Amino acid sequence: MKKIILIINILMTVLFYGQDINLTIKGAELGYPKAQFNMGVAYERGEGVEQSYEQAAYWYKKAAEQDYVSAQYNLGILYYYGNGVKKSYTQAVYWWKKAAQQNDASAQSVLGLAYYEGEGVEQSYKQAVYWWEKAAEQGIVEAQTNLGIAYINGDGVRRSVKKSIELLRKACEEGSDRACEVLNEIKKRY
Repeated sequence: MKKIILIINILMTVLFYGQDINLTIKGAELGYPKAQFNMGVAYERGEGVEQSYEQAAYWYKKAAEQDYVSAQYNLGILYYYGNGVKKSYTQAVYWWKKAAQQNDASAQSVLGLAYYEGEGVEQSYKQAVYWWEKAAEQGIVEAQTNLGIAYINGDGVRRSVKKSIELLRKACEEGSDRACEVLNEIKKRY
């Protein structure tokens, strides 16, 4: 799960485009959530400023508290790994849930994983499936893969080989090696 979250985090933080850091600092200090988010990204990656997870968490939290979805997601990542903040799966889930409720597909996908694994929340396959379905509908390949696995195992859903194959085939076609591997295993068994 950690590898998946790290990959999603890297993709999400690519949103920083090397703006003039002084303008970003000014905007962040004035309370603009996008600027605060960009400061979080800058500090997390060490772009234009000295790398600091603590400062990244500070700025992400400022933006997250103003319902800036990407900041909520990234703050959840920091809590999940304990980067710049005390490691807390509960806090990670808190921020991911806020982003997921605003229809952020990446947050929905990792929230599904948290429910599946019982990290930071009471383990619930049904909740995992609920969030994976939302993320899968938005094209998150990892959510499609996880949902396909849930269907083959009957985790949180009525077992359906047909639905599992459909989801895994789609994820495989979109480049998920994991989905292709699971799909091949299913084909051998059925």
